[in-house]
Amino acid sequence: MHDHRKLGRELGLFGTDPLIGSGLPYLLPAGAAVRKAVEDYVYELERRHGYRHVNSPVLGKRELYERSGHWAHYSEDMFPPMEVGGEEFVLRPSLCPHHALVYRARQHSHRELPLRIAELGGMYRCELSGVLGGLSRVRAIQLNDGHVFCAPERAAEEVSAALDLIEQAHAQLGVKAARYRLSLRGEGGKYVDDPRLWERSEAILRGVLRERGQDYDEERGEGAFYGPKIDIQIADAAEREATLSTVQVDLYQPGRFELEYVGPDQRPRRPVMVHRSVVGGMERLLSHLIEVHGGAFPAWLAPVQAVVLPVSDAEVPAGLELVRRCVAAGMRTELAHPERGSLGARIRAHRLVPYQLVVGPREAASGEAALRLRDGGQAGSVQVERLAERCRPVFAA
Repeated sequence: MHDHRKLGRELGLFGTDPLIGSGLPYLLPAGAAVRKAVEDYVYELERRHGYRHVNSPVLGKRELYERSGHWAHYSEDMFPPMEVGGEEFVLRPSLCPHHALVYRARQHSHRELPLRIAELGGMYRCELSGVLGGLSRVRAIQLNDGHVFCAPERAAEEVSAALDLIEQAHAQLGVKAARYRLSLRGEGGKYVDDPRLWERSEAILRGVLRERGQDYDEERGEGAFYGPKIDIQIADAAEREATLSTVQVDLYQPGRFELEYVGPDQRPRRPVMVHRSVVGGMERLLSHLIEVHGGAFPAWLAPVQAVVLPVSDAEVPAGLELVRRCVAAGMRTELAHPERGSLGARIRAHRLVPYQLVVGPREAASGEAALRLRDGGQAGSVQVERLAERCRPVFAA
């Protein structure tokens, strides 16, 4: 496995600058292309599974986080408040309080539950400099987040459905979990002091894991302050473990925000809030993908999916036309001009590009290209539309 901090810079995927600050990397065009491919895939995956997408601000009044419990239990990991017009605003440490307010914006009936909402949104953690590293531990996180509001009797079903979604996405991305962890509360004031709440939430998660036949470890002191969670752990090149995807059962915040739905008996009832992140933070995911794939991303993820290689200057016009057709078909495509070196040198320079389209005199005359695969295999001529199909992610039926 490769070290993403070294390889990511060599491949021009991301960078850092002291004027921006520690733990605040920026993505270069190639890295941004990979992230956008992941975003589009996850958005569509969620849409196909009944999620509706929202957008919410990265700021909130301190009062919001006092209500959610973050201020009492999590403020050490939050950036200090900013005073504006006599009010205190805070960079959010998570998206769940905003999503609770989205749910609370109107009345809900039991007939419309479960309500699944999702967002790719920014959140901010006041991490100490000593724990920051590359893309894997940062201060500004773009989180693939989502929350399911459901009746208590549906909570286990929604937790299992979230795990299905996570496992489908991991298979598409080439991510292999190091282990599953059931993260429980520890001692002290960091955790909500309500043993009955914790027991109910833990029973739901344990039951789902056992029903699925999933091996897991239990660890105290790793839960969220409001409830237990299933953490899907990954390992980096140095065999350091980190959490990528999570599913959490929250019986605490629905009460704090007085969330309700109208039950079959027309009486108000309290929903369960299931938190889930299919692929976690974009930064940590990208760091892991760089290490897993060594820069040779699957075709649908690759920063450049196809490179057009005219054999000589005479084939450049035909090559440019092929680039145009590929781009129009949805592929991220570049031209490797003959002035950059011999055909062999250009092929080696683009060794990580999944598809290499060689245009010689015969191909220029016919409007086609000879397809060369990343592993050196030859695939003959190919239609642009069919090649574009190979550059798209696969969704399970």
